[in-house]
Amino acid sequence: MNSHEYTINLIVSLLAAKVAGDAILEIYGRDFGVEQKDDGSPLTLADRRSHEIICDYLNTLPSEQLPVLSEEGKDIPYKERRDRDYYWLIDPLDGTKEFIKRNGEFTVNIALIHKDRPVLGVIYIPVKDTFYFASEGLGAYKLKGSEKVGVLEFREEKNEEVIKDLLSDILKDSTRLPVIGKGLPSTSHKSRITIIGSRSHVTKEFEEFVDEMRKKYAEVEFISAGSSLKFCLVAEGKADIYPRLGPTMEWDTAAGQAIVEQAGGCVLDVETGNRMSYNKENLLNHRFVASLNPAALDDA
Repeated sequence: MNSHEYTINLIVSLLAAKVAGDAILEIYGRDFGVEQKDDGSPLTLADRRSHEIICDYLNTLPSEQLPVLSEEGKDIPYKERRDRDYYWLIDPLDGTKEFIKRNGEFTVNIALIHKDRPVLGVIYIPVKDTFYFASEGLGAYKLKGSEKVGVLEFREEKNEEVIKDLLSDILKDSTRLPVIGKGLPSTSHKSRITIIGSRSHVTKEFEEFVDEMRKKYAEVEFISAGSSLKFCLVAEGKADIYPRLGPTMEWDTAAGQAIVEQAGGCVLDVETGNRMSYNKENLLNHRFVASLNPAALDDA
């Protein structure tokens, strides 16, 4: 895939996330029902509507349509997907529990996978109208406000110069990640470390991890966040390390991993010590840790 194709995919992903986010907010602002999936996790109309919108937009891409693997459409046999070169991996509403609690900490996640790794990621926070996004060769960025994205109705093929101009306009209003500066935690010494964890999935293993860090660092700050916001705060530089020692699925993490990696960090599989990989036969992730700081991972 060349840089032009990556740019088109990124622009369409941003627009799809924005439109899906608007639909989620419309449902968020009124009464809605909650169903339960077979695994006991919650499902709402917002999950379904976001899935439909994102798939519609991804299907408008001018190049050959890529297959989509989504939390709300995941029943694809491994033999059909194991040899895929590129495919979309999406979580239409990451943080459904946060959505139901109405605390605003839910996101729209869209990732492009090349073989077994995420090479493009978009995370949109509807309540804050904020994007985190990244693409291989481009880097990682944060964009507050969707005005530029909202006018990118991308239903017809555009030439390469138009695409470059669209991306240039977006990047002008975006901040390159990580944002390391005054008021953010230092990662250069062992006096302090900031650990970020799940708001809804705190495990005994996570608590033990925090206790171990307290033995190694003079000051340990713990912050919590819902959904893929944890990856965003790592990529931004506001958290040093995100250990996830409980279960997650591939669509929960792909977009966030792309953003952390393009910001210069890494997301490591605790069991193998390698970069966390995708399109496995079992879509359940191993335990992992994400950080911009290799020294923090050495301590994990």
